[in-house]
Amino acid sequence: MVRLPEQARDLLREHGPTAPVWRRRVAILGGAVMIGLVALVFAHLADWAGNRFVALAARWWWAPLIVTPLGYAAIAGLTARFVPQARGSGIPQVMAATRDPDHAMGGLVSAKTVIAKLVLTIGTLLVGASTGREGPTVQVAASIMGYAHRVMVIPLRASVFIAGGAAGVAAAFNTPLAGVAFAIEELAAAYEQRMTLLVMTAVLIAGMVSLGLSGDYVYFGVMRQTLSVRETMLAAPVAGILGGLLGAFFSRAVLATGRTRWSPVVWLRSRPMLLAGSLGGIVAIIGVATGLTWGTGYGAARGIITGGDVPHWFGIAKLTTTLATAVSGMPGGIFAPSLAVGAGVGDMLRWLFPTYPGGAIVLLGMVAYFTGVVRAPLTAVIIISETTGSRGLMMPLLASSLIADVVAQAVSKERLYHALSQAFLPPERESDADTDRNADLPVR
Repeated sequence: MVRLPEQARDLLREHGPTAPVWRRRVAILGGAVMIGLVALVFAHLADWAGNRFVALAARWWWAPLIVTPLGYAAIAGLTARFVPQARGSGIPQVMAATRDPDHAMGGLVSAKTVIAKLVLTIGTLLVGASTGREGPTVQVAASIMGYAHRVMVIPLRASVFIAGGAAGVAAAFNTPLAGVAFAIEELAAAYEQRMTLLVMTAVLIAGMVSLGLSGDYVYFGVMRQTLSVRETMLAAPVAGILGGLLGAFFSRAVLATGRTRWSPVVWLRSRPMLLAGSLGGIVAIIGVATGLTWGTGYGAARGIITGGDVPHWFGIAKLTTTLATAVSGMPGGIFAPSLAVGAGVGDMLRWLFPTYPGGAIVLLGMVAYFTGVVRAPLTAVIIISETTGSRGLMMPLLASSLIADVVAQAVSKERLYHALSQAFLPPERESDADTDRNADLPVR
């Protein structure tokens, strides 16, 4: 038997195939590949669920008046009783997980939580909820990356969940740059330089898996229109102000619903099934009346961008149904619905600028409203640019998003996801924010 010198054995332990650095690389690679696969399957199932409900509503117009309220009540009740940490979009949960990585795998991003998240989110789309899959994908992706590191016996750090969540955004939208931007702006309270490689590697691999299996597609289709400097100077501020105001209204409404001490709302909050069923009834009535507000709103948004005939009131109707869903306590995200509402805001702006390129104006409304809700202007610009191929509009989009961010901050001081994440922190880890005020927040 060959005996290695002591120095050689030390080098093998530090740099060989079983060394921590190699185990970490295997965890990143395996986790990112799995994220890409799961995100792709989840996307197909979510689309299938949404299409099934639309087919049901088209065949029997009255069916949603029964299915949607009952579905809301059932899903909210199951979530509240068995997996409360699966409610909402999942992004606040990932933010909370980065504050306490060791305990997060036992609850916020545990296998039980994320499996329930996947199943229940598909269920929400099957009953016509105005919700999206991108937020849940972030929570699921963070869990996958966490388990990959646990299997390879690598200590969990906040950067693991941040990288997983960023890879989830990249895989969900097929937008690698947006995944990196989202990690910087939203998931990481303080972006450490040492996590840069981890985030970018996870995003790149997950994006490549999704791209390789689903093909080179642009989420909303390619849009080549541009705006001149003069047109930008007139349209961008208007879009930023309107989108920022409406987005901030949405955020404040979500937070206020969970914080108010008005006795009727408090009474309903203590009865999650009744609250969700009532809100489901509102969603059903608006959906039956309009025929456009079901699900993610992807089809309507794409139609508006490409110049399709969509009523000008679509944005307000979609905002109402998304708000009702967001405070109902059911699993589901607001990314895709917010982009759809933003498209509706852009469609309203076309009234004011009838001679300007219509598609470009719609994108200004989308980026402004999305920024107003999420308060992540860089992420908003990159998502819109990558999902529409509109690289020629980068400067107008950035101008609208920055203006919207300033307007939204003036209206709503708190950032939505950051405020909602407080409800998932254990008391000793919460920030200086008022714990009692945040305890009942409907986390999205």
